[in-house]
Amino acid sequence: MQMRQITLISTGGTIEKTYDEQAGTLANRSSIVQEMLRLLRLEDTNINTLQLMQKDSLEMTDADRQRILGAVELLDDPVDCGGIIILHGTDTLCDTGNFLHRELEKPTIPIILTGAMRPFEMKRSDALQNLNEAIFASGILEPGVWVVAHGRALKFPGPIKDRQRGTFVVSEEA
Repeated sequence: MQMRQITLISTGGTIEKTYDEQAGTLANRSSIVQEMLRLLRLEDTNINTLQLMQKDSLEMTDADRQRILGAVELLDDPVDCGGIIILHGTDTLCDTGNFLHRELEKPTIPIILTGAMRPFEMKRSDALQNLNEAIFASGILEPGVWVVAHGRALKFPGPIKDRQRGTFVVSEEA
């Protein structure tokens, strides 16, 4: 069987925050993607990782979204890549998803944004579940820009973060 190729772009966000014991804070200091991937059993799947930035999504700028777009445009090739997963902070994930949807003329592969409401390092984190779901979804979703989390795959435009429920839903305006 041929190995499925996925590229995982890390931008930071809650999913990758770690606890700084000296400062007593959670922060994006370095990527913990490899640690998360080691916990998953991924048959016939090769994941290439690209650490693009380490930012809380509330600090993301238009220039940061442009960098993400540039990376996606370079990787959007169904011959070399079966899907792109972007680890992103959930606060502005939908801003980036809508931006990518607007700017990408016609994606040829699934481009999936995912994150976590609680950091990977914390108990009851949804980080590993969401990462695993995004990896699985990259093999079955049609080309386009998606958010995958909590057992759902929602296509852009339309998804929003429902802060009360702590998940992503489709906007009633979509």
